[in-house]
Amino acid sequence: MTQQLNAVGEQRRFWAVIPVMPGQQLMETARQMEDVGYTGVFAIQVFGPPFIPLSVAAAATSKLQVATGIAIAGTRSPFETAMAAIDVDRISEGRFILGLGSSAPAWTADIFGTDEYKPIAHLRDTVAAVRHIIAGAHKGLEPYEGTYYRASYKDLKPIDPPLRTEIPIWVAALREKLLRTGVEIGDGVIGHPMWSRDWAVNKMAPVIDDALVQSGRQRGDIEVCVWPWMAINEDRMQAIDDARGTVAFYASAKAYESFFEAHGYLDEARACQGEIKQGLDVEVLKKHVPDEMVETFVACGSMDEVAEAVEPFWTMADSICPTPPIWGISQEKVQHYSEALAGFVHSQRI
Repeated sequence: MTQQLNAVGEQRRFWAVIPVMPGQQLMETARQMEDVGYTGVFAIQVFGPPFIPLSVAAAATSKLQVATGIAIAGTRSPFETAMAAIDVDRISEGRFILGLGSSAPAWTADIFGTDEYKPIAHLRDTVAAVRHIIAGAHKGLEPYEGTYYRASYKDLKPIDPPLRTEIPIWVAALREKLLRTGVEIGDGVIGHPMWSRDWAVNKMAPVIDDALVQSGRQRGDIEVCVWPWMAINEDRMQAIDDARGTVAFYASAKAYESFFEAHGYLDEARACQGEIKQGLDVEVLKKHVPDEMVETFVACGSMDEVAEAVEPFWTMADSICPTPPIWGISQEKVQHYSEALAGFVHSQRI
């Protein structure tokens, strides 16, 4: 087959999400992903820090890139984030990318117990501080005076030189303002898994183009990586039902209300939020999410149907991270969909 290209005329690159699992299994999974042809793997931060599984995956492979997708910027000091980045970059021998995101207040404040902050200003501060630390901690750091992070470093002894004094930072975004920030200050941007095809191609792609112009940057200065939800199953209706919980989970979060409203699903989102207030689980939320809503955000069906559905993303993306549905289904089903995605990636690279 003719090799299909990405948005910048290069070979298409595929990433995967690697979960936390027993060490031997994690190493074997990472090796398999490298053999299949994945460019790299992301580890996500739901609760624990994503640097730990990435270190295992990096030690088990030789070419696979490893990236946080994402590390929540507000859950740790920028100094700790920078030190973790230096460590994983050394373990991976220069294959590490630091993906950062702001998350939602319901997560950062209510679960991690962080102080309130303005997400974009905080993320800017974190990126600047992390770069400052990585570039200079081995020489002795000048004081850093940011909006949220301040440090004198007066008692800091110089650390061993990092493998790289510039580690790529990708910024994750759902909406326009954060995406513009990512284009301006990041080495790459990560499109939220909830990006629909219409949202990505018709709403966010023009934002990227305009933000590049406004910041005086070129398209080649950044990587654009999008994360489409994909449920590959010959039984299309089963795929839709299995993906329903994932859409319902995000619809239940107040922080996403305006996003779902922009897609015409305000009533459904509010209904899901109402259920959450009663302390009910994802299974109960599903009744508020119709098939049409699922297929707006998740590519469902056979491999050919899913490939056709996600093709528009390649008009704007350098790379994609095919992501299986994960909420409201068993781990066995998650594994089934993950294996189907590996088959999809393999078929795309032949």
